[in-house]
Amino acid sequence: MRKADIIAEITKKTGVEKVDVLVSLEAFFTEVKESLIKGENVYIRGFGSFITKKRAKKIGRNIKKNVAIEIPEHFIPAFKPAKVFVDSVKSSKFVKESNMASEES
Repeated sequence: MRKADIIAEITKKTGVEKVDVLVSLEAFFTEVKESLIKGENVYIRGFGSFITKKRAKKIGRNIKKNVAIEIPEHFIPAFKPAKVFVDSVKSSKFVKESNMASEES
């Protein structure tokens, strides 16, 4: 499902105009990004948490030049789903059916 599909589904379920749904969704994404940039985690009960994870510094290799380079410690954005969300996906018959269909292909 793409962002356009999500907007269409929300429009269909709520009756709100597509433009208004798009503006709201973009505002949500912007707010999550800005919060993570500030170092603030975003917690949405029953859905999950948008957090920043710290990656330790490590040694990498430039294969073309055969040189070791130091990659400094840095932070990356991550999503941690809520237990309720994980349990509902685990018990979903739709997920099981789609995984079985892709394995048969």
